[in-house]
Amino acid sequence: MLKPVDPLPPEAERPIGEIVSDLVDEGKAFARAELNLAKAIASAKASALKAPLILMVAAIFVAMAALNALAVAIFIALDSLMGHLLAGILAFLLIGGVAALLGWLGYKKLEDLK
Repeated sequence: MLKPVDPLPPEAERPIGEIVSDLVDEGKAFARAELNLAKAIASAKASALKAPLILMVAAIFVAMAALNALAVAIFIALDSLMGHLLAGILAFLLIGGVAALLGWLGYKKLEDLK
């Protein structure tokens, strides 16, 4: 009959405190790695959005210049029909009315989202 194999000598068991300490250290390292990954992803997304945002801000400035040109054109057109003061007030009311209408429509759209 075969003789049973002698079991391997038991390895020295590590104390529970050491195991818990290693577990905490590995958990901290994992959390730091996850945080660094989140920072890298956010940084990549922010740098990808930089150029489009610059272009959008430039477009807003150009649109403001176009709106000023429109306001002056409306004033000049009305000035030839009536006095300076009345033309200025009427141009203000026309452009202000359009702005109020756009603002009201935007407000209503925001209310619909709620």
